[in-house]
Amino acid sequence: MNNRPVVLFGEAERGSFGLAYYFESLPELADHLGNPPPESRGLVCAVQILLSRRHLIFFRVKEEGYSFQDYFLGLRLLQKSSAQLDLAAICLPGVGDAEIIDAVSSVCELCSSLIIISQPDLYDYLTYRKVA
Repeated sequence: MNNRPVVLFGEAERGSFGLAYYFESLPELADHLGNPPPESRGLVCAVQILLSRRHLIFFRVKEEGYSFQDYFLGLRLLQKSSAQLDLAAICLPGVGDAEIIDAVSSVCELCSSLIIISQPDLYDYLTYRKVA
């Protein structure tokens, strides 16, 4: 089976910011990242990805959808290694911000991968307007 990994940006109880965590199993995920914070969807998505027998690259963010510095640091790391990575998708739970999604789409183009976002986040993205 071709196991192209999925990248996920999400909140977690433990773990360092600015690092890419690679997981192949649920026990590894629980040991390194702990429990999901309230209202967070990242670790829930991570569990679903691993249960689908996909490998996971996880970037911890302080707050899903809002920690721009954490998202862009992870994206820079992905861009540097995009030639070696064969990603299936980048998952962005809780992100509807156009600036983040547009930056992720350029990385997805480099890797020929998909963006995974929820329906409410897609609505936010499509209706996003900068207020001056």
